[in-house]
Amino acid sequence: MTKRVNTRKLAVTAILGAVAAALMFVAFSVPLMPNFIQLDVSELPALIAAFSMGPLSGVAVCLIKNLVHLLATSTGGVGELSNFLLGTAFVLPAGLIYKASKSRKGALIGSLAGAAAMAVASLPANYFITYPVYTLFMPMEAIIGAYQLINPHVDSLLDALIWFNMPFTFCKGLISVAVTFLIYKKISPIIKGK
Repeated sequence: MTKRVNTRKLAVTAILGAVAAALMFVAFSVPLMPNFIQLDVSELPALIAAFSMGPLSGVAVCLIKNLVHLLATSTGGVGELSNFLLGTAFVLPAGLIYKASKSRKGALIGSLAGAAAMAVASLPANYFITYPVYTLFMPMEAIIGAYQLINPHVDSLLDALIWFNMPFTFCKGLISVAVTFLIYKKISPIIKGK
């Protein structure tokens, strides 16, 4: 019995990882952000995995989608590393809090805490990992200039990350939270095989 449950969990985690990878390829620019910042909802399957099968399944979905995305990377893997770290910062606390309090309230608190953790983690991930690599392709002045077109008061990368990227990342997490709350009850029996 335990082997069957673990096999099912592995298979469902892999399927959700494939869905997340596909969603990662469907990214688009958003208003009030520089055009090189893209929105995707690829954390959605990872959050569903974290709630239905535990936080490690959510992290595994984040890993799978980024490994698949490496095949078409334009960042030499740095974007995927950053995405994995941020996705983990989102689904790990969400899954752990929900595991401790399996209720709608526990899911809400966990997912909001995860979205906040992802937003906070975006600051060091972008400052120390992502943007230093992007400066190999685009000068820092051009990056700051793209932000200044939207808000002329942005003076530095740190300003841009605080005023643009952190709120954007939090909102991105909230979109996954909202969609999860809309569909989770309907798909949970299918995921759990009931």
